[in-house]
Amino acid sequence: MPFYERGDVRIHYEESGTGYPLLIIPGGGLNSDLTFMRNGPFNPMAEFSNEYRCISSDLRHANAGQSQGPLEIDRPWDAFADDQLGLMDHLGISRFIVMGFCIGGPMSWNLLKRAGERIAAAVIVQPSGSRPEMRDFFYQSNIKGWGPAFRARQPEITEDMIERFLARMYRAHDDFVFTVDRDFVRACQTPVLILPDDIPAHPYAVAMESAMLAPNAELSMYPWKEPKERVPLAVRQIRSFMRAHHAS
Repeated sequence: MPFYERGDVRIHYEESGTGYPLLIIPGGGLNSDLTFMRNGPFNPMAEFSNEYRCISSDLRHANAGQSQGPLEIDRPWDAFADDQLGLMDHLGISRFIVMGFCIGGPMSWNLLKRAGERIAAAVIVQPSGSRPEMRDFFYQSNIKGWGPAFRARQPEITEDMIERFLARMYRAHDDFVFTVDRDFVRACQTPVLILPDDIPAHPYAVAMESAMLAPNAELSMYPWKEPKERVPLAVRQIRSFMRAHHAS
């Protein structure tokens, strides 16, 4: 699999298929890497590469991934967006669809904020969001579940750096979807399809609020993952949505 390099950033990515470009952001939180596509409710690379040029990558800080880059404490979400947009630039892709799972939900909204003119449509699957009753969930989960392994791989990273990085990600804007506010979603004209979930990391209420606010949003059935016989229906809806909203 190839790498995209920019300065001290090295992003491990994968491509499959031909057709309109589809950027896939795997789930897994800060451990988001290519393996999560193969272990989710469906494998988007396998499902859509017969019709789309599917592109995905390891997050620069995923402990099991092969990407590398500095810990940008003051701009974590934008650092990830830099990697994603830089990869598309590297591949010569100006306009594309984005499909984000889990942490890819906030990242998709950030891409719409940063480069909305480049995104034909967004598919947001099992999106992360902030529950009022669990505001510190992501900070605490990553302090315990991601930070220690990351520090073990990079001894120059201190515990204080990890704490400040996570605070910037998840405490600086600890409401809604972390990367944009409700006014942005209300004004966003890009077509968005949202497939809700309902676990602590993927709050149903936030997914539904996003769908209600965005003027060109569509919503999947819910639940769509269980029983498993519903998953092909959800995949069919995604395919129809993407076909309707991308330009050749």
